[in-house]
Amino acid sequence: MNFFERQAQARRNSTRLIALFSLAVLGIVLMVGVLVLLVVGPRPGPLLAAAVATLAVIGLGSLFRISSLRSGGETVAQQLGGVPVAEDTRDPQLRRLRNVVEEMSIASGVPVPKIYVLEQEAAINAFAAGYSTSDAVVAVTRGALDRLNRDELQGVVAHEYSHILNGDMRLNIRLIGVLFGILMIGIIGRKILIHGRGFRNSATIVVIVGALAAMAVGSLGMFFGRMIKAGVSRSREVLADASAVQFTRQTAGIAGALKKIGGLDSGSRLAHREDAEEVSHMLFGDGVGLSGLFATHPPLIKRIQALEPGFRPEQLSRLQQQWMMNPPDGLQEDVALGLVAPGEALPHKDRALAVTPPMVAAQVAHPHDDDYARAHALVTAISDPLHDVATHREAAMPLVLALLFDDSDVVRGRQHTEIVARMGASVATEAAHLRETHLLELHPMLRMPLAALAFPVLRRRPRPELATFLDTVHAVVHADQQVSLFEYCLGRLLEVQLRETLDPGRYIRFGRRKPGNVKQEFATLLAVVAQAGNPGDKAAAQRAYLAGMQRVLPRDHVPYAPPAGGVQALDDVWDPLDALDPLAKQVMVEAITAAVSHDGQVSVAESELLRTICGVLHCPLPPTLEQLPH
Repeated sequence: MNFFERQAQARRNSTRLIALFSLAVLGIVLMVGVLVLLVVGPRPGPLLAAAVATLAVIGLGSLFRISSLRSGGETVAQQLGGVPVAEDTRDPQLRRLRNVVEEMSIASGVPVPKIYVLEQEAAINAFAAGYSTSDAVVAVTRGALDRLNRDELQGVVAHEYSHILNGDMRLNIRLIGVLFGILMIGIIGRKILIHGRGFRNSATIVVIVGALAAMAVGSLGMFFGRMIKAGVSRSREVLADASAVQFTRQTAGIAGALKKIGGLDSGSRLAHREDAEEVSHMLFGDGVGLSGLFATHPPLIKRIQALEPGFRPEQLSRLQQQWMMNPPDGLQEDVALGLVAPGEALPHKDRALAVTPPMVAAQVAHPHDDDYARAHALVTAISDPLHDVATHREAAMPLVLALLFDDSDVVRGRQHTEIVARMGASVATEAAHLRETHLLELHPMLRMPLAALAFPVLRRRPRPELATFLDTVHAVVHADQQVSLFEYCLGRLLEVQLRETLDPGRYIRFGRRKPGNVKQEFATLLAVVAQAGNPGDKAAAQRAYLAGMQRVLPRDHVPYAPPAGGVQALDDVWDPLDALDPLAKQVMVEAITAAVSHDGQVSVAESELLRTICGVLHCPLPPTLEQLPH
């Protein structure tokens, strides 16, 4: 199952969630009706009033919780006591975590998420939360930092990235919201019971009896809630384990993390049980100790055996005895095992890649083989001074603006003027300085990783500053119609990701449109890509265009007509194309690849252009396209 099929499945799971929620609500309404019937008898008025009141409480509870989560994954992390990890941290454990997350992001083609640590939790656990890759948060417990070595931490983070890439996060965060509604009656009953103690008049007794009845109804809600979470979550955890193995190229990491969960007293259960209950379906390991029908995760032994078929329960018992005397220390294990990821040379910027459209579509959000090692090579290739610039609060904005500077002196002068007008002369001067000192000889494969490293810093800026920055980005990329397609798309990618950060709950949705409904948008995108890849050769551009159209609309004849506005014509295509059905997006990626590779090869620069377009359309692509030809 590839990324697009998983996205389609996630959309079906959303529909299934609505159906299960409706059945749970019906069950609660019926139970309330039975209780009212026992108290007042078969009187239609009270029964109807009870049903309406129950629906109102559930509905308002769900709406309230969904609204409270509108800011995305960061809200969940903070409610669980998470502490953000600074981009410039020098703490060895936090630096190791940030390095792993940064490399994982670059390998998968998504922005670097916000990183949190649950400092009060000694257990080994983690989760990813958010509506999209733009507002994603990865959180790990202090126990995971202390006990896991780098390979194990990498396996846990890779598991969470599977949830980020496959659309699981979006369903998980909505699940928190809707399930809160069916638990609302029980919560009200518990609050009344707590505050009603100590009173002895007859009215209070009636209230307490009502509170007990509400808690009984809440128990039914808890039953339905746990059943829904178990049904939605369990199979996805198996898939995430398998994806983590494919991502990191080894089973020892994630299997080792699972063994430490089973072998240490702290395990994976969170200390704050009530908070853990709400997010149990999104944790790496069982956070509350549920089993049987209510289990949100497969049994630990089965998860380990799926990774290491020869593993036996008695081996876990031996590990328990060993670690009881000498608990593992992750950083010490790193030293003992020599866990330093090997790098590899980047391909020459003029070297060609051999790809096919199905090959590229299969790689979307599905990093494998050497993608993680290549991501390490990319991070290693970024000098320490440049890395510090990308993660520095005051330097990140000038750096990103410098990435968008045109090669033409005339156009660059206009871009400089636009920056001065909006953000001041100092920002414009700093951007020009960074371009001259760091970016002129920058390998084209390092431009997007640099933007990815800067992204966490950018989205922490105050909303007014971020709005000004986005306006400046727009002005810089539109300073002249000769702006390159890469500069335009990178600017657009920044706008999309930062806009979603400002209001994540508003923009994220599963698309439903079909290719036949966006013919002109396809034609415009493919024409611009074909023209950009074949400047000055109209015949070659037309062949590239037709190769793409043959993939996506083989029965339609839409003539090649390069837009008069050039690259700026793309402003009108992004939203319609982003609203495509997931499986239609797969065809779209194949069509763009066919246009780019119509001559049988793809340059490194073209591959980065393809990655940028895929990023704008929420189809994250790893940083290299298969192996280089021998």
